Amino acid sequence: MADANPLLQFFLLFLFLVCLATCGNGVQGFREKNKVLDLQEFRSKQHGGTGTRTGACLSQKSRKEKGATILEIKHRDYCSAGKIVNWNKKQQNRLMLDDLHVRFLQSRFRNRISGIATKGVSEAQIPLTSGVRLETLNYIVTVELGGRNMTVIVDTGSDLTWVQCRPCKLCYNQQEPLFNPSESKSYHSVLCNSTNCQALQFATGNSGVCGSNPQTCNYVVNYGDGSYTRGELARDHLILGTTLVDNFVFGCGRNNKGLFGGASGLMGLGRSDGLSVVSQTSGLFGGVFSYCLPSTEAAESGSLVMGGDSSIYKNTTPISYTRMVANPQLSTFYFLNLTGISIGGVALQVPSFASGGILIDSGTVISRLPPSVFKAIKAEFLKQFSGYPPAPGFSILDTCFNLSSYQEVNIPTMKMHFEGDAELTVDVTGIFYMVKTDASQICLALASLSYEDEVAIIGNYQQRNQRVVYNTKESKLGFAEESCSFI
Repeated sequence: MADANPLLQFFLLFLFLVCLATCGNGVQGFREKNKVLDLQEFRSKQHGGTGTRTGACLSQKSRKEKGATILEIKHRDYCSAGKIVNWNKKQQNRLMLDDLHVRFLQSRFRNRISGIATKGVSEAQIPLTSGVRLETLNYIVTVELGGRNMTVIVDTGSDLTWVQCRPCKLCYNQQEPLFNPSESKSYHSVLCNSTNCQALQFATGNSGVCGSNPQTCNYVVNYGDGSYTRGELARDHLILGTTLVDNFVFGCGRNNKGLFGGASGLMGLGRSDGLSVVSQTSGLFGGVFSYCLPSTEAAESGSLVMGGDSSIYKNTTPISYTRMVANPQLSTFYFLNLTGISIGGVALQVPSFASGGILIDSGTVISRLPPSVFKAIKAEFLKQFSGYPPAPGFSILDTCFNLSSYQEVNIPTMKMHFEGDAELTVDVTGIFYMVKTDASQICLALASLSYEDEVAIIGNYQQRNQRVVYNTKESKLGFAEESCSFI
């Protein structure tokens, strides 16, 4: 009997250790399945907080570190002068205009994939500036072109970088002086018989047109809503932070119309070779760039990093990579193979998550998913996020709640899984969209596509507080959690 005591003690110790391990995993499991959303803080971030907004955009910082160039990235609302009077209306407009933007994208996708020839320039291609419309969520950086600082919208769905130029036949209002080629000694026109001019067809869907005296390369980019940019291709010195890009090819816009938010133009970070910033700086940065997108709060900032030294990132989780999926008809864009989605740790059972790949885009706001996938997400989310008073749906968002009487709520986590065991853990601020700033109408920030065969999209709202790494040389894309700041 005395000999049994050590055995009994060992058995009890074993049970204690098993229990300890199980309990620990249970606590960790709860942390992984739920996140606490502080509604007061969330409301502050949604309607801009207390930060000062300014009509001038040229305060973004930059620096160089370990061979990489780091540019401060801000939400475009940073450039909105004064206070926004009606934030509820602004939030609602963003959704309605994002809906129009995605519908237009889908129609262009269908034409590209089916090979339908369009009748004229206005119907010729996917829009150059994905999501660049009044009130949509977009992000800006400051660069130096021809000796002048310029604020440009960052877009991963475009190749051609362009700015408005003097003399201008027709230009929309921007907050900085127009770029004046005559003031830059390094400015040169691109001729129409050059390879750069020929690359326009691939980059924009429209071929270059020869001008006269001299034979410059004229470009035309039109949009489904009547917006456009027209001008000639040119070369000049581009400085990203402190890094010189000599003979950078860009569009000098002489005739531009549209609601581009006061920015001077656009920076094209598209995937195709030739005219994109990624392609033209491949010798400097190896075809690698990354960003961390901040919230809309005026005081918030993130970073656009050109170059691949991951040691300068401030990610809190390891970077997990997935391969980029080739799409010959839509080669400008970045496609990934989405293999699964989990809500609160529960894997959704869906036959196919995104046939043909899912597009990751910095210009689209709200992520769009096939109807069958969205239906499964909605059902599981409502199962786990139960007991809260419902609210009417709004625009593209149909799963809404009235949380005005709550200080904080526990919401299920959301993870997107990709080929190669990569995953995107959606930040707590990217799960809900606040239609009304008193939280009386707050909605699940995902929307359904109209048809199963439409192109699924990961929007910038679900990319907040993530380090998203694009490696075009190795054709892979990585995700890691990161609290965005100018690093």
